Amino acid sequence: MDTADNKIELSRAAWAGLAGLLLVWFAAAAVIGTQQFMVNEGQSFFAPIAVTAVIPVVAFLLLYALSSRLRRFVLALDIRTLTMLQHWRVVGFVFLPLAFFDILPGWFAWSAGFGDVAIGLAAPFVVARIGRGLDAGISVGLVRYHLLGLLDFAVAIAAAGLASGTIPGLIANGVTSAPLDIWPLNLFPSFIVPIFIVLHLCVLFKVRHLRRAALRTPQAVAA
Repeated sequence: MDTADNKIELSRAAWAGLAGLLLVWFAAAAVIGTQQFMVNEGQSFFAPIAVTAVIPVVAFLLLYALSSRLRRFVLALDIRTLTMLQHWRVVGFVFLPLAFFDILPGWFAWSAGFGDVAIGLAAPFVVARIGRGLDAGISVGLVRYHLLGLLDFAVAIAAAGLASGTIPGLIANGVTSAPLDIWPLNLFPSFIVPIFIVLHLCVLFKVRHLRRAALRTPQAVAA
């Protein structure tokens, strides 16, 4: 029998499991960065550190497709909370002073930094619009916001690849994106970026679920 207490316990277990996963993930990113396991020695466009961003996202997509328990967990999350978490994207502002001190290439820092700040600052306004009603929660505007957030990451990843030294003409004063391969900046590709990508995907999956429910029965959405 599935009582309310059991549901609460399962929910707590799910959140505890998620917290444990994040701690292990952070520790793995720290080891990768401090031990310099993913340094782009060949200065290739697709830097080895990019693997640490791709693997978690691919793993999430596979688990979401295969695990009904994970799907239920994701679809039970609140769209407002998931979207508001994007406000932390303002941390990308750190790229700008790093470019000023010639630690990262300026054109990479400007594109990645201002893109993150824009997405982060827009989050409260998007959440406020969602608060006006569920219809806004499954609106085109909400979907566009999260797609733009994913596009910003795509641009930043491409910029980091171009700034790796693959094309010498794009590098000024020998400043490359190499610091992103080691601690502490490797936390961006190895931990921060994939988390925000997964948050974007969670919202998009939830919106798809709500839209399908609305097509089947309007009462299901209201519930």
